Amino acid sequence: MTKYIRKSNEMATNEYIDGIIKGDRVILAQAITLVESNAKRHFEKAQQIIEALLKKSSGSIRIGITGVPGAGKSTFVDSLGTYLCHLGFRVAVLAIDPSSNVSKGSIMGDKTRMERLSRNPLAFIRPSPSGGNLGGVNRKTRETIALCEAAGYDVILVETMGVGQGEFVVRDMVDFFMLLVLTGAGDELQTMKKGIMELPDLVVVNKADGDNLAKANKAKHEYNTILHFLKPYTSGWTTRAVTASALKETGIEDIWQLIQQFEAYTKKCNIFHKRRSDQQRNWLHDLLKQELYQNFYQHPKVSQQLTRFEKAVMNGERSVAASALDLLDLFVKDKN
Repeated sequence: MTKYIRKSNEMATNEYIDGIIKGDRVILAQAITLVESNAKRHFEKAQQIIEALLKKSSGSIRIGITGVPGAGKSTFVDSLGTYLCHLGFRVAVLAIDPSSNVSKGSIMGDKTRMERLSRNPLAFIRPSPSGGNLGGVNRKTRETIALCEAAGYDVILVETMGVGQGEFVVRDMVDFFMLLVLTGAGDELQTMKKGIMELPDLVVVNKADGDNLAKANKAKHEYNTILHFLKPYTSGWTTRAVTASALKETGIEDIWQLIQQFEAYTKKCNIFHKRRSDQQRNWLHDLLKQELYQNFYQHPKVSQQLTRFEKAVMNGERSVAASALDLLDLFVKDKN
């Protein structure tokens, strides 16, 4: 008699748990697929797996990486990840693209550009499912991180597809946040979302090689001047700009040393663990808001009456506040 009870060809919950703890990359990928699924039974199974593995998480560091288009994020991640694997670390890369449900192409393109890392047995590369929205990123990426940590990955690299594609969401799920930029700081700042420069713990001027080296050093000084007048995201830490060349693999070792200094400092000051606790609390509230939002608009009585209330508001027949309260009453009274 088999040890596990299967539904069709699916593995049992215990098989997933055991496989992830053993570091089986195939089973880890299958577990992440459960997290991606919108089917209710898959969701319930995924939560059972995650809860069983919560205490198995490794002492990892989570690093978020974003950057302007053309900054060379994929090449940089390939270089940094490969360097860390050479040091003996196990590295997981999660690439976030909220538009991937439509375009389908950018994530796979990024994976093929991480040629060395994708072949390294110490690395695991996975597009992080968004469900077409940043709310999907919030839940599914966090749960994927938890699974990767339980599988023994020491460094989790979370890469956004570019500035404006989820960096504010990613900042609230990582320990250390890095912004990749190119030369020409003044021009680039005009294209950046307001507030982005207040998020990173490190700014990296990439492609600092060849004829571009002098311009990269100039940009580094420009960014450091800007950062001097901004409040750092991490209290007591001096956010700075450095140069690097992912292509020539220069500056990568220095960046890793800065990340290690950051980790040591934040752990000594109890910022590291407090930040993770705060992130868990924020995640809880975000999910509650998402669930309430979806349940409200999917409620039969609300969906039946919503158009009528919208027309009344648009025609000036009823106030917005009174209409909102009436719709909420329909939802709440039916729940009671």
